[in-house]
Amino acid sequence: MKKIASLLLVLCSSVLLLAQGGDYEAAAPPDLAQLESMMSRMAPTRYRVEVAQLSTGDRRALVKLIEAARAVDRIFLQQYWSGNLAEYEALQKDRSPLGQARLQYFWLNKGPWSVLDENKAFLPGVPPAKLPGSDYYPADMTKDEFNAWLQTLTPAEQEQATGFFTVVRREAQGKLTLVPYSEAYKPDLEQAAKLLKEAAALTTNASLKKFLDARAAAFLSNDYRPSDLAWMDLDAPVDVTIGPYETYSDEIFGYKAAFEAYINVRDDRETAKLARFSAHLQEIEDHLPEDPRYRNPRLGALSPIRVVDEVYGGGEGDQGIQTTAYNLPNDEAVVREKGSKRVMLKNVQEAKFKTVLLPIAHRLLAPAERKDVSFESFFTHTLMHELMHGLGPQQITVAGRATTPRLEIKDLYGTIEEAKADVTGLWALQFLIDKGQSGLEAQGKAMAERRLYTTYLASSFRSVRFGVQDAHGRGMALQFNWYLDHGGYVPRPDGTFAVDVPKMKEAVASLAHELLTLEATGDYAGARKLLDTMGIIRPELQKALDRLGGIPVDIQPVFTTAYNILPAAKAPGAPATVSEWRGRRPEAKRAVRKKK
Repeated sequence: MKKIASLLLVLCSSVLLLAQGGDYEAAAPPDLAQLESMMSRMAPTRYRVEVAQLSTGDRRALVKLIEAARAVDRIFLQQYWSGNLAEYEALQKDRSPLGQARLQYFWLNKGPWSVLDENKAFLPGVPPAKLPGSDYYPADMTKDEFNAWLQTLTPAEQEQATGFFTVVRREAQGKLTLVPYSEAYKPDLEQAAKLLKEAAALTTNASLKKFLDARAAAFLSNDYRPSDLAWMDLDAPVDVTIGPYETYSDEIFGYKAAFEAYINVRDDRETAKLARFSAHLQEIEDHLPEDPRYRNPRLGALSPIRVVDEVYGGGEGDQGIQTTAYNLPNDEAVVREKGSKRVMLKNVQEAKFKTVLLPIAHRLLAPAERKDVSFESFFTHTLMHELMHGLGPQQITVAGRATTPRLEIKDLYGTIEEAKADVTGLWALQFLIDKGQSGLEAQGKAMAERRLYTTYLASSFRSVRFGVQDAHGRGMALQFNWYLDHGGYVPRPDGTFAVDVPKMKEAVASLAHELLTLEATGDYAGARKLLDTMGIIRPELQKALDRLGGIPVDIQPVFTTAYNILPAAKAPGAPATVSEWRGRRPEAKRAVRKKK
């Protein structure tokens, strides 16, 4: 799911690179001071998780799982750019202060491009910006070439070519060909599979053992469906998500899945509190603000919710902006059969709320509104966002073809889907508030609504700072402009903002209808038009963002518990302690002390 636009325009100008004669030469890569300033936008956060309550077998399995996540780190580096491993190795040999700063920022970004600066390069001698197709496709391949090649394939081959788990390569003669992930990343997948099987042998939890064995087999066979089904049944104190899932880094088509890992410990108390939401999903689906013919009359049977604390993140799960929750799997066939699971990373959400959202609210909300910013509202909307990924259009028909919104909206799907989940999440919470079933009404409906929308207003500024090249950031820019145009967000002369609750309800419903309809009809042209006109940083929003200097954009994890369990889990460039964090400007130091 990244920037403060005015500040970053200055920073971006210092890292632009020019391609000359097939080689890349740095025009002016950032110096040490500039790089430390860039890094200071990510506030270090210790992830300390209690593991003493786990069984002896689960604690031993946890070590193996962290090791497997480190293998996922290596796979994702290869997926992100073909030159990543060599660049990473070279950076580790440079012991100068600048070299070490570059190494740390490389690890944070999982490559030589700054995710907070529109994916522009901060290292010399690399492509000037992230390649749109990462390393899933040949760097010189065009969309037209791929689509023409696609027509020459059998239906089964076409499904593989547009599927999650293959890369596209060139044969010696220049022709495109498919390579399954199990072959493309074979050594690392074999290592990860071995570690998962060892973890499975150590745990006494049957569902965890089943999932780990199934996922180990998937790494070798490239058939992920059985292990996705096993993951849906996973019910264990150690909660694990590992494998290829999200498609954000495929900016050509949005077809290819990046490897990520989340090694978590479940919070049983919080999980039990949120289980009630699963019972309302079909009712919410049946009332979505869309043409009734697009609604799903029968959702998947399971919609489990897990609240966890993250112990270690790997691959895309630890790149740049940190994930607060996720809804998986993305395989539409599994979703039809079993639904989808929502995992809430509570320790990550708490850190972002305290370190980023509250300081933003202090700057951009008037004192009367600040008291309505609530962690409970923030946490509950994040949950509803993830729940709504599994609702709305999933299987659609376009021109007589059975297809999906992902395949039709292609590279724009990530942004449209993230915005849909945000907006319908607000709509669904309002639906439950009206019925007295949201869990937010302890002090009355009016206060529940005011806290929900005011907290979301403050969080809007937080998310849009990720930048409009990010699916979450661009989706939030779209929402901000829509709500502003429809009177839901109210700017004040002093530069602060407020919420008009009645108008906000109407704006949410109208935007939810717009986004749901785009997905239900697979309307790529309509999605493009909406994003081109609304998914942008307008002057009014830019002025607000300009006032947020010194407030971190996001957090940088320090996996304290994981490093205590397995010191080798610390990758070169990853901070082992908060004191290793570079670029600690006064504002950032205060944020760190406050968080303590």
